[in-house]
Amino acid sequence: MGFDKMETKMENAKPKILIIEDDKDIAVLEKDFLEINGFEAVIESSGIKGSERALSEKFALILLDLMLPGKDGITLCREIRVKLDIPILMVSARSEDVDKVRGLGLGADDYITKPFSMTELVARVKSHLARYKRLTQNAGHPKQAEGIDFGWLQINQAARRVFVNGDEITLANKEYDLLCFLASREEMVFSKEQLYDKLWGEDMYGEIKTVAVHINRLREKVEKNPANPRHIQTVWGAGYRFMG
Repeated sequence: MGFDKMETKMENAKPKILIIEDDKDIAVLEKDFLEINGFEAVIESSGIKGSERALSEKFALILLDLMLPGKDGITLCREIRVKLDIPILMVSARSEDVDKVRGLGLGADDYITKPFSMTELVARVKSHLARYKRLTQNAGHPKQAEGIDFGWLQINQAARRVFVNGDEITLANKEYDLLCFLASREEMVFSKEQLYDKLWGEDMYGEIKTVAVHINRLREKVEKNPANPRHIQTVWGAGYRFMG
């Protein structure tokens, strides 16, 4: 097979979705609707097996139930997010806000409450896959695009230069890394622990409060009103997110 044909085949491959759901009827229904809409879907019914499969195979998105045998969805989401950067859509029969905050605070991209229509589920999946593709295309094609551009904020990743409303600002290395990490994952919520692990490293000796210190320094340099930040937001009880 020639290179062009192989590349075309890869581009035309169906996005693969991992469904981690212990309710067999719901899991099969989700799988059927996803496959009808052009996806490939596989099912795991326990948290432990779901974790193993998520980390051993390549998936475009994970549909993760909150209540699972063996390992709950909150723990599983935390473990997966440390290793993978793909969209995670959490599902639960419980609609309390605390579940939403806990789920999204651990790096989940979205939350959907049972019962829900399969049409809504498919729409959410398509939306998050399209958004993820937009956010990652710069990294996948560095020659086509070299940075992040929100209009008011421009980040030239090739030169490690940052401009706010047209004026260049000076950032320390970790401030720059933190800004790039959050800005390239717009609206996603990350806890202090996740940010520390991602940017400072799990084995590095230090204080986790350094994350808050760097967030405050970034706000001083990026926000029009650092005391009431519009772009680098605190999600109380969960962590931080970037809003373009």
